[in-house]
Amino acid sequence: MGSLDDQRQNLPIIEFTKEKLEAAEYWVSNSQQVVHALEEYGCFIAKYDKVSLQLHQDIFSVSKQVFDLPTEIKVLNTSNTPSHGYVGQIPLIPLYESLGIEKATTLEAVENFTHLLWPAGNHHFSETVLSFTKLVAELDQTVMRMVSERYGIEKQYKPLQESISYLFKMIKYRPAKESERNLGIVPHTDKSFMSILHQHQVKGLEIKMKDEEWIIIDPSPSSFIVMAGDALMAWTNGRIKASQHRVIMSEKENRYSLGFFTFIKDLKIEVPEELIDEDHPLQFRPFDHYKFLHFHHSEEGKKSQSPIKAFCGV
Repeated sequence: MGSLDDQRQNLPIIEFTKEKLEAAEYWVSNSQQVVHALEEYGCFIAKYDKVSLQLHQDIFSVSKQVFDLPTEIKVLNTSNTPSHGYVGQIPLIPLYESLGIEKATTLEAVENFTHLLWPAGNHHFSETVLSFTKLVAELDQTVMRMVSERYGIEKQYKPLQESISYLFKMIKYRPAKESERNLGIVPHTDKSFMSILHQHQVKGLEIKMKDEEWIIIDPSPSSFIVMAGDALMAWTNGRIKASQHRVIMSEKENRYSLGFFTFIKDLKIEVPEELIDEDHPLQFRPFDHYKFLHFHHSEEGKKSQSPIKAFCGV
């Protein structure tokens, strides 16, 4: 059995550079790679150059500012949806802390969050966050356009696209103390439609491969980890797999990462007829994405090995 370093290359790396995306022949091959990666691994690494090195540095700088605020300020970040506001001080995952901005590509939502934490305002924070979220939303839309084209379901994706709500999460993991486990967050699949993760310089993110091996994903300013969530797995009738991942804190400094999550609001997610056939019988009934999020946090949802199958599986 090889080391984690030997196996890191198992995860596909796909380029989303401006030059290549504008070339028709590259679009086709890129789309094939994207769908293959999502079906095989539930995720891939996107090399995405629209987020400049300066913006990469700025977004992590303002994220650190948020976590340096007193806890009594951070807990003002509340939401009616589980895990969409402040999450921290949890005994099961004591190293983990996060804050969330819902509707994160809209100026109003970002400014509301900013004024909640800094009543006098913080223009640099809101400007940086909005610049970052809009560019990551472009990456999400590009990936989903590729997926829907490859499956021949562009028409079925359009209403979902118009119902998207983006959640932006700033995440911090502190190093474990001597008496603590170094588990940053438990192994899980995301409950989103799609997730895009971006890391700073400290390692920790691990993804489970088909052979049950966990591989470490190296941080890089141009690398974005694109992951299928449970809702995308259900919408594609199980063709795409949700990626199981965890964070292990083996280094002795704070680890910062960013999560950009796609949710479908006010519209039921339904498997397109084109993805149902003899080889792929219907696996999931139509479902409300936000009701699924609440179910996942219920006692029944927490006990389930696959909350999405428990919630709307056939």
